[in-house]
Amino acid sequence: MIYTVTLNPSIDYIVEVEDMKLGSLNRMSRDLKLPGGKGINVSRVLNQLGVSNTATGFLGGFTGRFIEDWLHAEGTSNNFVPVSGDTRINIKLKSGEETEINGTGPEINEEEAGALMNKLRNLQAGDIVVMSGSIPPSLGEGFYNRLIEVCKQHGAQFVIDTTGQALQQALVHGPLLVKPNHHELAELFGVTISTREEVIAYGRRLLEAGAQHVLVSMAGDGALLITQEGVYSANAPSGQVRNSVGAGDSMIAGFVGTLSREGDILEAFRTGVASGSATAFSDDLADGDFIGRLRPQIEITQL
Repeated sequence: MIYTVTLNPSIDYIVEVEDMKLGSLNRMSRDLKLPGGKGINVSRVLNQLGVSNTATGFLGGFTGRFIEDWLHAEGTSNNFVPVSGDTRINIKLKSGEETEINGTGPEINEEEAGALMNKLRNLQAGDIVVMSGSIPPSLGEGFYNRLIEVCKQHGAQFVIDTTGQALQQALVHGPLLVKPNHHELAELFGVTISTREEVIAYGRRLLEAGAQHVLVSMAGDGALLITQEGVYSANAPSGQVRNSVGAGDSMIAGFVGTLSREGDILEAFRTGVASGSATAFSDDLADGDFIGRLRPQIEITQL
């Protein structure tokens, strides 16, 4: 079983305004409300791929009910911890360029944090826990380490998709997968990366630090998979980019879901790239049919 953990979910409120004028009345040309949060995105795409999974984390208030109702309606299994505060709303304002305004999210107390830990006490060997996104300040920077300890106690694997210190602390525990984009990889090491060779060099440093697989997305330049066995490159399929939200999460879903089901690293890489691209070419997250149509366009080359 795959479990996804989203510590600070959101409603993503996408607003389109043709000609935004600050300080004036503006009218939307279109708006859309979607469940948000990196782990939730992974679960929704896994559901589209027909891979059994359960989304968990913290939800609260009327905003949390919106997310839970949406997941139930589309058949995505979930088991969230109810919290006293309201789940946040993130605004994605599209008017020429895209502007994001993210909420802070509710305070999580120790009782609520403990309830999430207890939900993971039933993990078994062979399970995979995907931990995605930032940690709410109320939980402390080391909270992912607490979840990782539970995984290790029960023989479960884990995937970590975060940045900075939380990622560095997790590497020593041997994550199944880390997936920085090339900008995040450069930021992690405090460098500027301008070539594929540099991406590979710094990706290998993540392997040396403990990661089992490193997947680096590079937007229109495709993606790289860096493993102990070799380095592989995948092209980006052609299409019109419509959505910048959730492509990386979709890539994780395609990779982890296929790896857990088929055990084939290269097919997992192919499905991951197809899933990320399908989301980039959609208004919402990709659906399974679109991912299937893109998979044959993904060519993988060993470098």
